Order: sequence, then structure tokens, then C-alpha cells
Amino acid sequence: MSTTDPRHYDVIIAPVITEKATIASERNQVMFKVAKHATKPQIKEAVKKLFDVKVKNRAEINRTGKKVYRQKGTGSARHGSQRVNLFRGGGRSFGPVVRSHAIDLPKKVRALALKHALSAKAKDGAIIVVDKATVKDGKTKALQTTFEHLGLANALIIDGAEVEASFRLAARNIPNIDVLPVQGINVYDILRRQTLVLTKAAVEALEARFR
Repeated sequence: MSTTDPRHYDVIIAPVITEKATIASERNQVMFKVAKHATKPQIKEAVKKLFDVKVKNRAEINRTGKKVYRQKGTGSARHGSQRVNLFRGGGRSFGPVVRSHAIDLPKKVRALALKHALSAKAKDGAIIVVDKATVKDGKTKALQTTFEHLGLANALIIDGAEVEASFRLAARNIPNIDVLPVQGINVYDILRRQTLVLTKAAVEALEARFR
């Protein structure tokens, strides 16, 4: 960023605390309110400055550990190593370090949230169960035609432990369609799509999971 660019605390105003932000935090994502004038490069640089902050502590200072002067007779306070935070250029005490800002939820809370998300979809009649997720010759056009017949314009498709490679490759080019194995099912993806499509293998795996 140039000298005319805004400082990072002028770009990132405050964290966003909403239900959507809480769901995003499960995916190690953090939401912020940013200034209207901020550009994408400025936001990227501000986030980097905000989170990738690291200062040196006493052990990381490249300076002699020899005692500054003798213990008594100088009239000055007693000192030892010059690496301590009292001296200019010394290490920082309890300074910021690069760390994860993710918020971990208890397993029981995550399981309960997943149950509520599935229940909400079932209540709205937005769950479709199919035998299996396959596509002939791995063609995106053929898969898109099938989705149109089923009325799937915005959907999350959950398969068994492994998603068929041809189906995954064909579906990734279709907008607003997500494909996940059953172990990757999560609240965020369920709620962000209108329809939830489950294969029989996924249903069996979910029943065993919540049993």
C-alpha cells in the first residue's frame, strides 16, 4: 500500500456479530464491517496487518546476554541481560503473535445445530432423497438437464463417504450447486442453499451418526 492509502484500522471498522457470522466462524472465517471507500487490495492488506502481527520476545532478540555492568557500586539500578524489555531494542513482554482466531464450539452444540438445520429443511419440504449421485459420461450439460427436470437451481448435494469423481467434476461448473461427502455436511452449507439433496448412502450415514 502506498503512503496515501488508509491505515488498516480505517479500512476495517468492526467485527460483524450476527447469526451468519457465527455460522461462518465454524468454517474458520471472520466477518468484518469495512469502509465504503475501501478497495479489495486495501481490505486484503488490512486483514493481513490485523492478524499477521508478530513481535520478538526476549528469547528472539539477537543481543548479548552478558551482564550490563557490575551488580554494586554504580549507583544505578541492577541489571542483567540487555535482551529484556526494559532496554531499547529489547524483547517485548506479552506481545502479539500470529495465532488462529477461530471460535471452537463443543461437539454437542455442533451436532445440535446440524439437527436443527436438517429439521428446518424437512419442515420446509426442501429435502430430496435419491438413490445415488451419478452422471453419464461425466458431462456437465447432461447433469444440468437432470437438475432442471428436478427443479434444482440452488441446491446442496450430499453423497456417501466418497463422491463419484465424474459427478463431482460435472457439478462444479454449475452455479449455485454444491457437492459434499457426508462427512463434510455442515450447517452453513445447508442453510445457504434452498434445497438439500441426500443420497441413500448419506441418509444411512446420518442415521448412524445421530443414533
